[in-house]
Amino acid sequence: MKILVTGGGGFLGSAICQQLLGRGEQVVAYQRSPAPKLVAAGAVVCQGDLGDPKALGEAMVGCDAVIHTAAKAGPWGAYDDYYRANVEGTDHVISACREHGVGRLVYTSSPSVVHGGGDIEGGDESLPYPDRFHAPYPATKALAEQLVLAANGPALRTVSLRPHLVWGPGDPHLLPRLCQKAAGGTLRLPGADKLIDTVYVDNAAAAHLCALDALAPGSECAGRAYFISNDDPRPQRDIIAGLLRAAGMEPEIRAVSPALAGSAAAVIETTWRILRLGGEPPLTRWTANQLATAHWYDISAAKRDLGYRPQVSIEEGLERLAASLG
Repeated sequence: MKILVTGGGGFLGSAICQQLLGRGEQVVAYQRSPAPKLVAAGAVVCQGDLGDPKALGEAMVGCDAVIHTAAKAGPWGAYDDYYRANVEGTDHVISACREHGVGRLVYTSSPSVVHGGGDIEGGDESLPYPDRFHAPYPATKALAEQLVLAANGPALRTVSLRPHLVWGPGDPHLLPRLCQKAAGGTLRLPGADKLIDTVYVDNAAAAHLCALDALAPGSECAGRAYFISNDDPRPQRDIIAGLLRAAGMEPEIRAVSPALAGSAAAVIETTWRILRLGGEPPLTRWTANQLATAHWYDISAAKRDLGYRPQVSIEEGLERLAASLG
């Protein structure tokens, strides 16, 4: 197959591209920046933006499938920016798929699309979208996911994956943030003992290939969303300590009151807005809520319909991460 991967040079996108190339597929990576490693591995890299339907369509010519990982992520920013990238960008991907006869679309969503606040313990795909969100990222990812699932039909089969807290070698998001927070020797967590899911990057990438293969005519997975994880929920304190240890850090992890963290986040956000400060606040209400709650999911549906099984354990993943940083 010839497969377009949006955001192919990103953290997850790159792992997906490498696995596709490893099994002999033709890969086109569509993204805003160069990706010399992918070119060296045998991929075709087309530079472009999701906001440019013409360039996106040109990159998609002759493709059999699309894996859409590109998105604007993060806990802070203007809603319109997230909407343009995540909702309008996804709409452009769907339109281009239809225009060029692409038959399969795998979308990278997020479990945050069903997390409106409070603990989620063993939740499955029956969880509804909440009435309101605490940040533009989950709000716009939920809208984009609904577009993808509504687009499913005989000509274009679609599926949405919700990988939870992807980590591993090359992670430019989760681990750098943790290291920054722990740089002073102490890390304060409002939900230190709450169970959370994570997923090692190679497992998350493999889930996308499983979904791609499962999107055959009459497939059970077409038009549906699936949670993806390592199927190994652990206390937040433990997984964060493991990630930081792999990076050579051993901070003291202290539990703090969730209410205190939420109040502090509200004050910080208000200050950022009033003073029009640049960059990202040190703590947002969405981040505080995520840190204060349990969120782990039942992935039985992904096992049943996609044939997904995590192959790299958390322990092995941490060893690989440490080796990559050593």
